[in-house]
Amino acid sequence: MGQSNTVRILDGNTFVVCEDTGDIEATPSEPTGLFSIDTRFLSTWVLTVNGERLNSLSYDDLQYFESRFFLVPGVATHYVDAKLSIIRERTVGGSFCEQLTILNHDEKPVDLEVRMDAASDFADLFQVKDEILNKKGEIYTEVESDRLRLGYRRGNFRRETVISSSMSARYDSRGFAYTVHLEPNEQWDASIDVQTHAVGPGGRDLRFGLRKHGTERLALQHDLEKWIADAPKVNSEHGRVASTYRRSLIDLAALRFSPLSLGGATLPAAGLPWFMTMFGRDSILTCLQTLPFTPQLSKTTLRILASLQGSRFDDFRDEDPGRILHEMRYGETAAFEEQPHSPYYGSVDATPLFIVLLDEYERWSGDVALVKELEQESRAALRWIDNYADLVGTGYIWYERRNTDTGLENQCWKDSWDSISYSDGTLPPFPRATCEVQGYAYDAKVRAARLAREFWDDPGFADQLEREAAELKERFNRDWWVDDGEYFALALDPDGRQCDILSSNIGHLLWSGIVEPERAEKLAAHLVGPRLFSGWGVRTLAEGEARYNPIGYHNGTIWPFDNSFIAWGLRRYGFAEEAATIANGILDAATYFDGRLPEAFGGYPRELTKFPVEYPTACSPQAWSTGTPLLLLRTMLGLEPHEGHLAVEPRLPVGMGRIEVLDIPGRWGRVDAFARGRLDLNNLGD
Repeated sequence: MGQSNTVRILDGNTFVVCEDTGDIEATPSEPTGLFSIDTRFLSTWVLTVNGERLNSLSYDDLQYFESRFFLVPGVATHYVDAKLSIIRERTVGGSFCEQLTILNHDEKPVDLEVRMDAASDFADLFQVKDEILNKKGEIYTEVESDRLRLGYRRGNFRRETVISSSMSARYDSRGFAYTVHLEPNEQWDASIDVQTHAVGPGGRDLRFGLRKHGTERLALQHDLEKWIADAPKVNSEHGRVASTYRRSLIDLAALRFSPLSLGGATLPAAGLPWFMTMFGRDSILTCLQTLPFTPQLSKTTLRILASLQGSRFDDFRDEDPGRILHEMRYGETAAFEEQPHSPYYGSVDATPLFIVLLDEYERWSGDVALVKELEQESRAALRWIDNYADLVGTGYIWYERRNTDTGLENQCWKDSWDSISYSDGTLPPFPRATCEVQGYAYDAKVRAARLAREFWDDPGFADQLEREAAELKERFNRDWWVDDGEYFALALDPDGRQCDILSSNIGHLLWSGIVEPERAEKLAAHLVGPRLFSGWGVRTLAEGEARYNPIGYHNGTIWPFDNSFIAWGLRRYGFAEEAATIANGILDAATYFDGRLPEAFGGYPRELTKFPVEYPTACSPQAWSTGTPLLLLRTMLGLEPHEGHLAVEPRLPVGMGRIEVLDIPGRWGRVDAFARGRLDLNNLGD
């Protein structure tokens, strides 16, 4: 379903996707409905007045958690004015509340039959995504005098939707109705409450911290105001920067969710609609992007990922001791092991990135206690890199799924089926090793050496890790370098043959520090050269490669998150101009998406399109796209922790103007950073 005709509101992993009238009429393949914990709790929610469907005048996207719809019966024309106004105001905050208001503009009284059709298919989100709705349990409906209960049970697995109203209603198996009499200019109001229940063994309710009816909006509004107040303030002469930053902060707030085990603490869900849950890679990379602005997300993410770290060998879940999870799901297919996501561990980058985040978080926060608390989990992650990830015995991290039915084939961030190929377009056999993951492993060992020496009181282990990192760097620069193209191969096959295509992954290598300095300049030239850089951003795959497609999911599109880490990597190696070029392109693109960068957009050349072309099924909002402007701000201002202080070395794009970032939190307390872009000498006029 296209996004232009749908309205989305969310709070953590509870969200509503509906039509612009507020109605929901879901099909098995459309992600419309009220969803929570990977289950659709409402698939039908249709309002009629006197048996007539309503038409939209407009809707207000009030906050991420609320929307308002202005409706009329029939079609309003220039000659016949509508005699009724219907307003639907909706809030989602764990549960779902709808305020219904009807105004009579007629000169005479009216009698109305107001009806809401309500139903649920209790579809698992995986079933919606795969367009297969195959329910093996029992759907039931219970009509009570003051409420309607929709339910689904399959063994101990039970989900319920309970609907009630502040006004007297008549409930039946298909919904509920009101009989309303309105005098001229009179108003009628009803508040409708929809509670979602996830019942586990023993009748325990597994809901995710639902708020009481009537308090959702105030609680959410207060929480959002505090979230924004606690974050640094950004002011800019170029309005796009400040407005995009604020949009990102609000979307980050919307994507926070709190699993039961966290006791109210939150971490970022990956993206709406398909990925409103915990992802190892996505959550870690989002935390790395947002550390200078929302450091609290990092601590929560590290703790929950550590608590769910792999502890055994489980082929179904692709689990190994020490491995950090890929994805956690709470729906029916995971509960009955029809999918392995309970949790699933099929990711090769989350484990080294876990150590990278722990070190980066300490550098910013000075939170030594967490580093000591997670020492054993960090050591287990390092053992996984050495003992379980090297499937070929060449000292690299490889992947090959053991769950051949429902596991992921590609376990790197470019996880679509055709994202890894040779230059002729053919796909390599498994196991596969992608270049950026070797960089993450190098970075993890370098950072873990610092943690071992400074906080774990183990200088011998630190020396060992530094030796291993140096050997990995030397070996990598020998085996992965494509001589005739002067860049690093995307991947190796198990025989050591290079997948010698030019891809955006080389920018991640700069970020990790695994690139020998004398080769960095070649990579920088590629990254801002015409084959990779479109003018809006760096393409995932270079133009001219066999599988290049400007709207191919990982084969030519532009991923904002990818670009943010590429810019960070360029800055690390001293290529500030190139980093600023990429930041400028992505921030320009953000203005065309009202400050909300999508998961991906088309890799067409900028001179070909007046605006960036959105990828058809991109998630929005998506966590690491939301984090992108924040990391670009850090990169442009050159913000780096250094010996307990915050170093600032700005390099803004030409024409950017002045940027202020105030109250940046860290071990130094709160400090301010200022920068001014250079003038565009071509546009000074006389």
